[in-house]
Amino acid sequence: MLTGILSNMRASKVRAGEPVDDRTAALLCTLAQMTAHATDPGPATSAARIDRIAVLEQLRAALAAAQHAEMVAFGRQQVEEQIALVETGRLDPVALGRGIADQIALACKVSPFRGSRRLGIARALDSDLPCAGALLAAGQMSEQIAEIVVSQTSHLDPEKRQRVDKQLAAGGLENLSLRRAENLIKQCAYDADRAGYVARGRTARRDRRVGLRPAPDTMSVLSGFLPVEQGVACLAALRAHADAVLAAGDERTRDQVMADTLIERVTGQATAADVNVEIGIVMPLESLLDPDDGGSAEIVGHGPIPAGIARDLLASTEGKLWWRRLFTAPAGGPLVGCDPRRRRFDGVLAHLITIRDGGRCRDPFCDAPIRHLDHIDRRRAGGPTGFANGRGTCARGNYVREMPGWHVEVIDDGLGQLPHTVRTTTPTGHSYLSEAAPGP
Repeated sequence: MLTGILSNMRASKVRAGEPVDDRTAALLCTLAQMTAHATDPGPATSAARIDRIAVLEQLRAALAAAQHAEMVAFGRQQVEEQIALVETGRLDPVALGRGIADQIALACKVSPFRGSRRLGIARALDSDLPCAGALLAAGQMSEQIAEIVVSQTSHLDPEKRQRVDKQLAAGGLENLSLRRAENLIKQCAYDADRAGYVARGRTARRDRRVGLRPAPDTMSVLSGFLPVEQGVACLAALRAHADAVLAAGDERTRDQVMADTLIERVTGQATAADVNVEIGIVMPLESLLDPDDGGSAEIVGHGPIPAGIARDLLASTEGKLWWRRLFTAPAGGPLVGCDPRRRRFDGVLAHLITIRDGGRCRDPFCDAPIRHLDHIDRRRAGGPTGFANGRGTCARGNYVREMPGWHVEVIDDGLGQLPHTVRTTTPTGHSYLSEAAPGP
């Protein structure tokens, strides 16, 4: 597998006219030898397999530490290069540091948020928590516990953080279960600065929020990041109401009653099912009308659902509902236009781009909700305000592309049989593609 990674890397470098870094190639070759039997481990005793599993687990931690070291070094280099741009007037000093974590996120195929988090963890282990970093590099501590050390000591100044770091290393952190390790870390962090720990808890309350993410089988997860007493009170109220309803003979399960009650109380609806539904019906009309048709629909901002579920929603809700005709290219091509006649909507083009992009940022691996509609070919450079030249982005993605060295371009306009495709090139010359979801 790693041999294939090396081959792919060499091929991409050759296409870009760049040499393959010798250290990278050597590292991949070494790892390839160590994992030559990854897909076919061959005969061995049970004891030998346990030994291999343990060694591979240590390698996972050591590789995480090696990746952290590369992130820290990359961040330092980027800051130095950006300082040079500031000195020559090509970069606003306010933007210093912007785009570093985003490049790491693209390389790791994770969202910019996770890229920032990984870089922050790497920097903390490098500067303030060297003992935890050493345990990780030696494969004696898992990456998960190292992340807990970083997060639970984030309120401490560097001197106190380093003292806690040494205390944890001396306390046998590497030999504890995850739960016991987390309890020890919290206790040491609290003892190091009790007032700071309390202040941190008070500050966290300002970050209370609610989020929604998709779940399997056309479900979703609504979550609340709440002060502990408020979270406990919400759950207790839902449980008490559910117990009363069930005692009166309701045939739903306790969990179903609690879920329905949450929706009814938040939305003010008489029943949980009476939601206002908008379905971007990116399917032939017969898929909506024919119960035997196997097409698909899409809940804007959530994702695709089977046509049968869409029909159930339209048939069962007592709330407001509407649908819009979405035109596709011939023979099942991607979305190319829409019917502008839906009431209460005054931006048909913006809505169409949002539907095409699934309500999510088009930067590779991001998936944050769309906050900006971005001109791919910049408006100030003469780029048109049209369907093919638009893309949905989060605020961060739109700001990062303004940094020197970033370039975004349309590879396919999405008006034929291929999906709308955008290529993002970073200051290091690495390119990443983003394709809109295929049409019906």
